[in-house]
Amino acid sequence: MSRPSQAKLTTTEHNNNGVSVIQSQTTTTTSVAGLQRVPKLLPSAVGVLKAPPPSSEMKKPSAEKDSDEYRQRRERNNLAVKKSRMRSKQKAMDTQQRVNELKEENERLEAKIKLLSKELSVLKDLFLEHAHNLADNVQPPAGNGNAGGSSPAHNPNDTSANGQ
Repeated sequence: MSRPSQAKLTTTEHNNNGVSVIQSQTTTTTSVAGLQRVPKLLPSAVGVLKAPPPSSEMKKPSAEKDSDEYRQRRERNNLAVKKSRMRSKQKAMDTQQRVNELKEENERLEAKIKLLSKELSVLKDLFLEHAHNLADNVQPPAGNGNAGGSSPAHNPNDTSANGQ
């Protein structure tokens, strides 16, 4: 019939204090002629059930390379790979197109900055020239009031009531 076999599993874990805790488990597997071995779960020291690591005996049997199932899976996989590569290429092309658009916009904006900077410089020069001309044309009053020496009350050409 079947004969149980035992395997010992030893693991090392670190707790929150940095102390190593060594746990030892024994797993029992049972095999029956023609059936796959299935490990039994044993409780660990922290109360969580743990399965032993998969062994080479536990791997899922793969389909034969000559079988229809294998060919169908390969065909589906090949289509999926093609589709994935096409999406990747399309994404790269879209990204490159966006980069080119942004470069063109950047060049336009830099040209606009250059033009506006020139315009600002010209307007500053005009303003400073105009301000300088105004300063030259205005003569500040000298002394106690009138630079001409006569007051409006003494102006002979004044026809207002104050002048008479």
